Amino acid sequence: MKIGIVAPPWVPVPPPAYGGTELAVDTLARGLLAAGHDVELFTTGDSTCPVPRKHLLDESEGMLIGTTTIELRHVLAAYEAVEDCDVIHDHTVIGPMLSKELSDTPVVTTNHGPFAHDTMDIWREVSDRGVPLISISRHQASTADPDINVSQVIHHGIDPSHFPVGDGNGGYLACLGRMASAKGIHTAINVAREAGMPLLIGAKMRENLEHQYFEAEVRPLLGNGIEYLGELNTGEKFELLCGATALLNPIQWAEPFGLVMIEAMACGTPVIATPCGSVPEIVTPGRTGFVCSTEAEMIAAVEQVDTIDRAACRNEIETTFSMGRMVEDHVAFYEKAQQLQPLSHAIEQDGLAVSFN
Repeated sequence: MKIGIVAPPWVPVPPPAYGGTELAVDTLARGLLAAGHDVELFTTGDSTCPVPRKHLLDESEGMLIGTTTIELRHVLAAYEAVEDCDVIHDHTVIGPMLSKELSDTPVVTTNHGPFAHDTMDIWREVSDRGVPLISISRHQASTADPDINVSQVIHHGIDPSHFPVGDGNGGYLACLGRMASAKGIHTAINVAREAGMPLLIGAKMRENLEHQYFEAEVRPLLGNGIEYLGELNTGEKFELLCGATALLNPIQWAEPFGLVMIEAMACGTPVIATPCGSVPEIVTPGRTGFVCSTEAEMIAAVEQVDTIDRAACRNEIETTFSMGRMVEDHVAFYEKAQQLQPLSHAIEQDGLAVSFN
């Protein structure tokens, strides 16, 4: 099969630092190529994903994220570039809305963000236009309005061979993500301090709201073993996770899929997280970490974390959350899209009644 993948124009693929969607796109593209498929990735010129690539924009436009003219130019060029593919997997927002006008090739799309109030109308229109829609967790799919047709749930995966396994002997806890209240970094600090453990924080801090949160809620808590490392590149992230006793992930929002959790587990590091969004689908209590509703429970989990077998965390990635599983699920989905569009057919995935239109 020849598969065209359209990445958003905001961050290179793979991302040099923070970028969950682009990391997922990179893993999928590399995995499809390794599985013997032809892949054409339309991205930005500063991307380095080792598959055949095309681009319009020489550099990603992260500082202008959401700008309509940039994304529209990117999408128009992308559909022309991947027109000869058997299926197009579009990860942009604008592309799926225009796909029927731009191409006769079957198009599928993934919602990488929440089904939020300000995006629900967009996904409803995508659904009404008959573009098969992938959700990245069962919880995310469950939050879509009933008239939005979620065609399948496919969890992200990662390539275990890219992740070193650590011994966790650094004597500290880790926290990774965005510098945002919803990520619960202030909670992680409280938990670490009460548990008597150092905490090393790696977080993206570029936007005004991120700086405001840092100054108001995080900076006053730094010191005495609590350290902010800045935004980490891939090597720095691996080093942090490999040495960590556990990853603290006390998120305060319904995150559609927390890639940082499976990255930690790939390094053998248990995860201590709140039961928000996709967390219960990723963390198995007592096996790969703990799911805790309160700070007190998280503190107790830190004290019990040495009961978690780091090899079991790694094994969970090599099986349930592997690149290979992710690729197999997507290929099966692409084949259905080829066979069933434009006819209407029903399939069943994780208890969801869904259809291709």
